[in-house]
Amino acid sequence: MADTRTALVTGARGQDGSYLTELLLEKGYCVVGASRSPDAARAHALTPRFEWIPWDPMDQPGMERTLASVQPDECYNLAASASGAGMYDQPAAMCETNGVAVVRMLEAIRLASPGTRFVQASSAEVFGIPATSPQSEDTIRRPRSPYGAAKQLADAAVDIYRQRYDLFAASAILYNHESPRRGPGFVSRKVTQAAARISLGLAERLSLGNLEASRDWGYAGDYARAMWLMLQADAPGDFVIATGTSHTVREMCQVAFAHVGLDYEDFVDQDLAAFRAAEPVPLLGAPDKARRVLGWQPHVDFNTLIEMMVDADLARLRNPNGSTGADA
Repeated sequence: MADTRTALVTGARGQDGSYLTELLLEKGYCVVGASRSPDAARAHALTPRFEWIPWDPMDQPGMERTLASVQPDECYNLAASASGAGMYDQPAAMCETNGVAVVRMLEAIRLASPGTRFVQASSAEVFGIPATSPQSEDTIRRPRSPYGAAKQLADAAVDIYRQRYDLFAASAILYNHESPRRGPGFVSRKVTQAAARISLGLAERLSLGNLEASRDWGYAGDYARAMWLMLQADAPGDFVIATGTSHTVREMCQVAFAHVGLDYEDFVDQDLAAFRAAEPVPLLGAPDKARRVLGWQPHVDFNTLIEMMVDADLARLRNPNGSTGADA
């Protein structure tokens, strides 16, 4: 594999972007991290083959100038406003950042660097409350949040630019994916942090909502590898990236607390005020196409993932001023 390929990665400082950047560097790429604050980001530069450049998702002419200058072989759009509890707070801004900005990016590629292969980090939220489970690339999209609607707009734009302009453009429909680099606001990190803190005597209890809520949870490093594989394919397409197996929050608690020698039932409370009913049809991905076309499959299973996260949280708590090697 040539060692001169260049990849442009937006969101390179996030969970997915950090794993992808490491993967690309291992494969000999020159990586350009696009950031709204490149000066602050430069402290995270990894090697001489990695550089930060300014990137404003609202500035299409600026995108065109950057793409014309860099001429990346591959472009990974991982920058987005995150899902979660805040995804209803600013719906217009959410749609601008996660939807319209992707249209600008595709147009900039068309005009300034049409040979660039592009992948959009989409989300299972585009399915909303699906009619069937598991979901595949052909499942009808019925988003029920501004976040899902914006991701659907981005997916539609990818398809339009692929069909009309013959760009190598693809969407990775990513199901929940976690890692030690996951932000503390997500339920996975709430669970693993609590297990670590309680085991060290730094906390006493954990309060959660519906313990029977289920998700298809995978490892972020595996999903970054899937996006890279998508841009190595012979033809562009959309791919569901998932494990194909669902687990409940209760199972997550069981694994996390057992890993530190505790019984979760002694420490976890259900908060009725935070209780949210489980979806009538579960969000569960069918990654058959990714396995068949890309040869992709996850390497890290659910139990290993949760135990990995607990170990990283324990390391942070035991050495708060040091680096555990787990942070992005």
